Amino acid sequence: MCDHHHALQRAAGPGGEFRLHRRDIVRGLWTGSLVLGVAGAGGCESAGEFFAPTDDQLIMMSAEAWEQTKKETPVSKDARANRRLQTIGPKIAAVANRPNDAWEFVVFDSPDKNAFVLPGGKVGFYKGLLDFSDNDDQVAAVLGHEVGHVTARHAAQRMGQQQATSLGLAIGGAILGSSTKLPEDQKNAIMAIAGAGAVVGILLPFSRNNELDADRLGVDYMHAAGYDVRQSVRLWEKMGQNSDPGPGEWLSTHPSPQTRIAELREYINAKGYARL
Repeated sequence: MCDHHHALQRAAGPGGEFRLHRRDIVRGLWTGSLVLGVAGAGGCESAGEFFAPTDDQLIMMSAEAWEQTKKETPVSKDARANRRLQTIGPKIAAVANRPNDAWEFVVFDSPDKNAFVLPGGKVGFYKGLLDFSDNDDQVAAVLGHEVGHVTARHAAQRMGQQQATSLGLAIGGAILGSSTKLPEDQKNAIMAIAGAGAVVGILLPFSRNNELDADRLGVDYMHAAGYDVRQSVRLWEKMGQNSDPGPGEWLSTHPSPQTRIAELREYINAKGYARL
């Protein structure tokens, strides 16, 4: 739904390396966009944490991307939209118990049905999504999701996972280059396939799991702040009705609306927040 996740999908070039500028990585780690093997899952998470930058490092890297975004995308002057976001956002942030984050909630004047968060608590909410939301509870669902990404350190984990995957591909390329007599074009083809496999088999599932984790945390924050958690399901029902099918879920950074609806229903019922 958001092209800022595409950095995760830049598969290896001919040599198998991920060609990512530092700023591109941060912009690619804009978690929480709502629009539309090497190791097992546990190993992926462990590798991501091992290579993950600290919060301070990531916040410094994010500052540039945030300021650039505010220069490139007009900030909305709609008083009602801004008042709405500034009312709901702090309520959700307050129950997340991260007092040291400098939360900033900005409405961008764009018709896109999208939202994103950067490490440190910089939340961008496009006016198109505000207008699309039926009520404040649905806005709270989006904001809870974004705050969940911050509290779970998903951006740091994703960067760490990219680093681990890139290192694994580089080591594999070195072994392939030194231990086989294959022609260069065949070696390049093998590494290209390995890079694509790493994206589809490791990075994309990792990203989808982050999204579902943020959905669950968002529901927790909605409930704690007094919002109707059932509206998180309704929001995704609307998203599913108004989004293009796109590629299969296995090729996406995000779960399908249908997956998110099913997971949210199960979680809300299990926690006893409501009956769906």
